[in-house]
Formats: sequence, C-alpha cells, structure tokens
Amino acid sequence: MSSVANAVETLRLATTREPISRLAKAFAAAGFELALVGGPVRDAFLERPVNDFDFTTSAMPDEIEKIVKPLASATWDVGRDFGTIAAQLGDFRVEITTYRADSYDGTSRKPEVIFGDSLEADLFRRDFTMNAMALTLPELKLVDPCGGLADLLAGVLKTPIAPEESFNDDPLRMMRAARFASQIGASIEASTLQAMTDMAGRIEDVSAERVRDELLRMLASDNPRLGLEILVETGLAERVLPELPALKLETDEHAHHKDVYQHTLTVLDQAIAEEKLRNPRAQADVTLRLAALLHDIGKPATRRFEAGGTVTFYHHDVVGAKLATKRLKALRLDKETITAVATLIELHLRFFGYADAAWSDSAVRRYVRDAGAQLDRLHIVVRADVTTRNKRKADRLSFAYDDLENRIAELAEQEQLQAMRPDLDGEEIMKILGIGPGRDVGQAYRFLLEVRLDEGEIGAEAATQRLLEWWAAR
Repeated sequence: MSSVANAVETLRLATTREPISRLAKAFAAAGFELALVGGPVRDAFLERPVNDFDFTTSAMPDEIEKIVKPLASATWDVGRDFGTIAAQLGDFRVEITTYRADSYDGTSRKPEVIFGDSLEADLFRRDFTMNAMALTLPELKLVDPCGGLADLLAGVLKTPIAPEESFNDDPLRMMRAARFASQIGASIEASTLQAMTDMAGRIEDVSAERVRDELLRMLASDNPRLGLEILVETGLAERVLPELPALKLETDEHAHHKDVYQHTLTVLDQAIAEEKLRNPRAQADVTLRLAALLHDIGKPATRRFEAGGTVTFYHHDVVGAKLATKRLKALRLDKETITAVATLIELHLRFFGYADAAWSDSAVRRYVRDAGAQLDRLHIVVRADVTTRNKRKADRLSFAYDDLENRIAELAEQEQLQAMRPDLDGEEIMKILGIGPGRDVGQAYRFLLEVRLDEGEIGAEAATQRLLEWWAAR
C-alpha cells in the first residue's frame, strides 16, 4: 500500500501531463469543476499505474462536449443520457460524467437519471467507499467524504450508504464486492456481507451480460478463489453459477472421495500458478480458468455408490461438458469460448489412461487432434487436476505427463503434428477416384486421416494405393 504522499504524487504526475492538464484548465476557464474519480484514485494508493481517466464534473453533457471537442481528436456519446461523454485526447481515452444524484423507485432495473450539483453528493452514490474518492483539478485536492482512504488502508469493503439501499439501487454491486475482494484482497465489512446474503435473490434482476462481465473480471484477478468463496457463502453463486455450490457433496465417513468443491478451487489455484509459470507476461487466460472451475461440475449428476463403499463418477467429463455449455450459454458467453471450455472439460480425464500404460504414437496423435487449438490449455488443466496429498502418486502423474508432453513435442517436430492432415487433400481424392464433391469425398478424407493418425505420414504414393484399396473394398 502506497503512502498518502506517494499516491498524491502519482496522481499529480498523471494529471499534470499533457493533454490532461490542458483539459483541467479548459474546464476551470469555463467555470466548471472537474475531478478525477473512482478507480484511478484508488489505484494510486494501491501502487498501481494510473492508466484510466474517469472524470466527474459540474458541467452538463452539452457543456462537456463543447469544452472537449476543440481538444480531442474524437468524441463519443457513450452515455449522454446518463451524463457521460468520452473523448480521445492524444494517447488517452477519457470519460467525463456530470455529477449524479440518481433516484431509484425499487422496481425498475435502471435509475431515474438526476444530475447533481455537488461532488460530495456524487461520491455518496458510488458503490464502495474506496471508489468514492476524487482528486479535484487543477488544484489537486483529495475529496473523501465517505472515509474511503481509511477503508482502503484497512483493506475493508463497505458501501458509502446503508448496504441494503446501495444494493437495492444496483444489485450487481453485490458481485462487485466479491470481485474487489479477489482483486485487492480486501475483506467485506460485516453488515455489507450480511446484506449480500439477505438480498442475494435480487441478483436475478440483473441482466446475464452484466453478471457475466463481473464473473469474468473476477476470474481474471490474481485470487479469484476468494471472490468465488464469497459468492458461495452469501448464496449469490446459487443464483448465477449454481453448479459451483452443487459441488459441495457430502463425503462419506471413510473419505472414499474428495471434497469436490475444495478440490475444484485448488485446481483453479494450481491452473493459475501453472498459467503464470508458462506465460509470466501474458494476460489472464479466462477461458482456461473457466475450464478449471467447471471441470468437475458433472460429478453431482454422475455420483454412484458401488459395492464396498466405492464412489464413482463415470462419464462426469462428458456430462460436465454439456452442463458447462448450457451454463455458459445462459451467461451469454461467445461461441468460441463455450466450445473451448467444453472441449477442455470433455478431455481432462483422458490423460490418466496414459499414466497407467504408455500410449502408442497413434494414441498421442489422437490426443493432439482432439485437443486441437486447446492443447496448451489442456496441458495446464490436466496438471492442475492432480491435487492428491500422496507425493508418490503426484510425482508419478507429473513424470507421466512430462513424458507425454515430450512425446508430443518430438512427434510434432518429426511430422508437423499440429497440421494433422492426411497425405492427400480433397481435390486429389476426387481426381484419383474420379468423383465429384459429395459425401464420398468426406468419407475418403476421414479414412486417410485415420491412416495418418495410426501410421504417421506415409507419402502421397502410398496414400493413393491405400485409398484405391479402400474404395474397391466399398
């Protein structure tokens, strides 16, 4: 946590450089107040770079636009009805919003937009005290009527007004509380946490798209486990991701199966650690993290108690892939992400057969083919799925997967495995067989692909002979 002096200096440096300084002077010359507000002010105290420039002002939207246009290369009405004008100032995109003093009737999802007349009133309508700080420009005065700095320094999340009133204004703030806990490691103040529990059902009033965005932001944080545990504890997860609390299966007295919920959170932690190890400078891979989080959601539906007290979860990989697809569609995720997550879940168990008996080259090729573009992510998910405390077993699985990755690399080097194409393409097949486009071409192509997987590259001449033999046998 940065000292107050260091944070103010960070903010001073960020706001006195051009063209931000010119913007502040323009508003002052026009007789309006302007203040940097919310996230960038908070981030300065967290020793994070100030890259976002969100401002609030006493000017009305038309007046904002009039002041900004001569300074900007472009402006956008991103939310004129809500008082927001965006502009491109040199290398910086800024958003400037008129002071707000919204009114909610408790029945509509949207507030009646009422513009306010003071910075302090605007700050009190924000989600959490640590986001209700502002730095006035150009005088650089910190305005903190809600005690946000003290809460930030103490690592406590609480609302500027009564939490029930705040969450009634916008129920998504309950998920934002869990997300901020993940992002900055803050604890949620007791009455705020209780209000989240009491009002969890109100999250159903929020659109799936907004819920999705909060969930993905949480998963992109360094410690999503903390936020997910809060969602489960408060009952919010039951409404937005019910498959997660459903993993809290009762373990039998002889512990014949793990606590699937805790196992899942551990797999997520380990996947993030492996992700950072392999790609230390890359952005968070939310697709990978979704797969780790959902990889075992098929277990509740497939749990069976066998003779002797053994517990089984046969086909939970296939069932889980279907459940994940359904849930992610409900959350309005894009098709590419849904397909990738489902593929990873469906394939996450296949490796464990390799650990028991080394695969043939053809089995390795099929593993790569079926994983396709998700192979690198599959490596991470499979490794993360080993949570046993038995060191000998863990080491055996780790060594086995090292061996599999090495074999994949060797085969790829030898055969350009990633391409995974037969030795003849569709045009060549049609020419050799003397046929036109149709189902026969697809069947011939798949036959040659199976040959490729089983035997590797055999060359065009041998492939032609095999194709003609297959065609004659039909």
